[in-house]
Amino acid sequence: MEGDVMDKLEDVDSVYEFDPFTGNIPATKVEITVSCRNLLDKDTFSKSDPLCVLYTQGVETKQWREDFLGQMFCTLGEIVGSPASRLEKPLGGIPGKKCGAIILSAEELSNCRDVATMQFCANKLDKKDFFGKSDPFMVFYRSNEDGTFTICHKTEVVKNTLNPVWQSFNIPVRALCNGDYDRTIKVEVYDWDRDGSHDFIGEFTTSYRELARGQSQFNVYEVINAKKKMKKKKYVNSGTVTLLSFSVESESTFLDYIKGGTQINFTVAIDFTASNGNPSQSTSLHYMNPYQMNAYAMALKAVGEIIQDYDSDKMFPALGFGAKLPPDGRVSHEFPLNGNIENPYCNGIEGILEAYHQSLKTVQLYGPTNFAPIINHVARYAAAVQDGSQYFVLLIITDGVISDMAQTKEAIVNGAKLPMSIIIVGVGQAEFDAMVELDGDDIRVSSRGKLAERDIVQFVPFRDYMDRTGNHVLSMARLAKDVLAEIPDQFISYMKSRGIKPNPAPPPYTPPGHTHHTQI
Repeated sequence: MEGDVMDKLEDVDSVYEFDPFTGNIPATKVEITVSCRNLLDKDTFSKSDPLCVLYTQGVETKQWREDFLGQMFCTLGEIVGSPASRLEKPLGGIPGKKCGAIILSAEELSNCRDVATMQFCANKLDKKDFFGKSDPFMVFYRSNEDGTFTICHKTEVVKNTLNPVWQSFNIPVRALCNGDYDRTIKVEVYDWDRDGSHDFIGEFTTSYRELARGQSQFNVYEVINAKKKMKKKKYVNSGTVTLLSFSVESESTFLDYIKGGTQINFTVAIDFTASNGNPSQSTSLHYMNPYQMNAYAMALKAVGEIIQDYDSDKMFPALGFGAKLPPDGRVSHEFPLNGNIENPYCNGIEGILEAYHQSLKTVQLYGPTNFAPIINHVARYAAAVQDGSQYFVLLIITDGVISDMAQTKEAIVNGAKLPMSIIIVGVGQAEFDAMVELDGDDIRVSSRGKLAERDIVQFVPFRDYMDRTGNHVLSMARLAKDVLAEIPDQFISYMKSRGIKPNPAPPPYTPPGHTHHTQI
């Protein structure tokens, strides 16, 4: 594991989840907490704003442009194996300079899936600003087994008031106390300052068990500043903080819904536009080589084999777009690869590949490259089943050139309200700027001033997973992970937004004549 510390963002809590795809079984989830001491100061009028980036070996990383403050290499084993699972090492990487130290602590995560929602207000906090009142915010820490504290939540700043009401927030109980209801939770109250030297107002301690009692006299806390208390004989407190509301619910997982019977329906759409090149020429992404799979077939097979496991009947509607169809040469942006409008379903990935090769022989690659019709096609099916019993995933394989960006954004904004997700796999060497924009990870997709209510697009450039010859996938496991990376969260965000809970899983199947015996 390599950690680079750079000067850019205000505050980042870095969580490294041990990856069950690549880890040796049995695997466990470990949370790593990062803190630094005596970093270099890169800003002229204030302190550095450090960002810590954790890398794991073997994954390509993009270049960072932030000021480099230092780096450190270690393994997860070194952290876990250190006394109290706390590793402190000097930062290096800048010759002739002491770069400070980095501290990494690890704790195994409990399986607690509860999420708490709470809201606080404060009264009569100390005035810290010379002109005007304080700008208070709170920082929550959970205590660790060795008596140290780890930051787990920071509220927003409420400007110019001694009686703030903070917005309610959600926090996994695991993050708050790792499932230990009696573990100490420390809360510090600060006055925000622009230069980052926030003034300490005071602190109090509580526990999950106390907070779970909800709004009551037990959840009004005196904010104490120990230094002030020592200096002033008549000191009472630096204000009070009151819990306004508290609720908890168990977080359902993607698997809970699948076990409860939610069906995942995959539709495949292939780009048959002229920008892919003439299929009879070897430079074409659709080149019909009798001895070797072309880029589309490889992407379809690799990605298709990953997603077909989640589709119970393995029958996939497979569509093409951007081609002229026989007999009259009309252009279509949603035609069935098997030529059957009434029944566009293909049997498994092999069935899709067969229909794809058949289509290449009969249609003429044309254009323009319109995504909207195919997205709207799947959206019509998704709109008909919004009770949580089905979820639709559209896989688009394309060379990345798009003609109807505005209409596609509109289709995505509308699709975000429905039980559907879109995976775009880019093939070839083109710039995929438009696809990255549709992905919406950095900036949420919007259309005519309306933001998509959730992110439903995942873009994967297929070339990043190929060897230099372009003929072999380097790591199916990594491709699988990245293709499906966002589907569970997108799925859960839809179910949560509609208040849909998973059905209970059916009891395990018992063959006739067999009974389960319980040993006492």
